[in-house]
Amino acid sequence: MGLSEKLGMGGQPVSIDWDLTPSDTFAMFESWGGKGKERIRNNSELHYYFYIDNWNSPARLCLMERGVKHAKILAHIDCPQEMLKKCVARQGKDMRDQSYAIDEGIKQWLLEKIIESEDSSRIVLVDNSVPKEELETGLPRKGDPLPSVDTVRLRAAGGVVTEKEAATLAARLGCYDGQHNPQGNFRNVLVDNGDGLTVTDHVTGIMWQRGGCDLTTIRNAQKYVEELNLRNFAGFSDWRLPTMEEAFSLLEPRVNAKGVHLHPCFSKEQPFIFLADQRKPGGYWFVDFKHGTTFWASATIPGGFGRVCRTM
Repeated sequence: MGLSEKLGMGGQPVSIDWDLTPSDTFAMFESWGGKGKERIRNNSELHYYFYIDNWNSPARLCLMERGVKHAKILAHIDCPQEMLKKCVARQGKDMRDQSYAIDEGIKQWLLEKIIESEDSSRIVLVDNSVPKEELETGLPRKGDPLPSVDTVRLRAAGGVVTEKEAATLAARLGCYDGQHNPQGNFRNVLVDNGDGLTVTDHVTGIMWQRGGCDLTTIRNAQKYVEELNLRNFAGFSDWRLPTMEEAFSLLEPRVNAKGVHLHPCFSKEQPFIFLADQRKPGGYWFVDFKHGTTFWASATIPGGFGRVCRTM
């Protein structure tokens, strides 16, 4: 039994991207950039690559399945520890990230022992069964007593934001930004509106959609907003894409159990969303809930996810 049979792929060969490294994956799959001239063009495209997980001891050689909407370790490979240690040592230890690319020696070992071999004893499958997303909010409901807070009004109209402005925005507001203001922590007071669709932040006066739309282009995201307003989503017709300030106000310093920097009342299915702001000199801004920061991209290949808001 070879690798594909062990993985349950019906004997179809697994196409390994030997050039893909962990550092490539954010640009390729989450900010819709590219590795060289390569770009991801649809949300069903999958890539497979090996990397070394050195977060814990001993290090492990992993087979990753990577797409725009998920990152899934399919298997751990029983590779000689000495090979893994030497590979990590040659690249230098960086305490910020303990995921390492494989080297030529490990590649050749994999080709001989895993890819071209019928012996699957070195392949240890990973259980990737996913429990249903928990959407119970645990938040106070309308009419429940709330703490006294100072309200904050944030910019609601979309505009043009430079990279310099984006880099300093979170600090000015006291918001978390994993890249530029990791000590920030904007204190929301979220209330469950009881409709299963929305929550309201009584600090900012913003009502938020808890879910959102799937991966799409900026034009389709704008159409999505129009459609929500036409059908009076959650009883209102003034929904819009959030500004950068508004999106920053949702970011929490700690990643929740769903893997995003958000209160768990929000769905994880929108890992990065369009903002109402464009970038100067070009492009569109997004907030990335998985990494807790902003990035920009062209928004057309296809772009990002959508989550709407409105001002109370």
